[in-house]
Amino acid sequence: QEELVESGGGLVQAGGSLRLSCLASGRTFSRYTMGWFRQAPGKEREFVAAITSSGGRTYYADSVTGRFSISRDNAENTVYLQMNSLKPEDTAVYYCARGRNVYTSGQDMRDMMVGYWGQGAQVTVSS
Repeated sequence: QEELVESGGGLVQAGGSLRLSCLASGRTFSRYTMGWFRQAPGKEREFVAAITSSGGRTYYADSVTGRFSISRDNAENTVYLQMNSLKPEDTAVYYCARGRNVYTSGQDMRDMMVGYWGQGAQVTVSS
């Protein structure tokens, strides 16, 4: 069983920055691709970013490329999402996710091959 706990959400003005953190409880964190997704009110959950187990490759949705950055610290069982130049349309609940198995790739995460979800963190960007 894996538990993922997000932190760092909040309210920020357009153009501002936030950093989300996700702490994983399992002992095998370093073996899995990790990702971030978001869900805005009335919309489906969508892929935001993913990072491979070693941190060597990252993947981003077109809507956040150049503004968001995903990273991880395997020694701390933590994955991060640095969000810069935030826009009102970035307002959503952001979810941390672990790949379905150790073979899940970053591309698989785009297709929502997720094994575990965090509880979500609200990010609100005011105009």
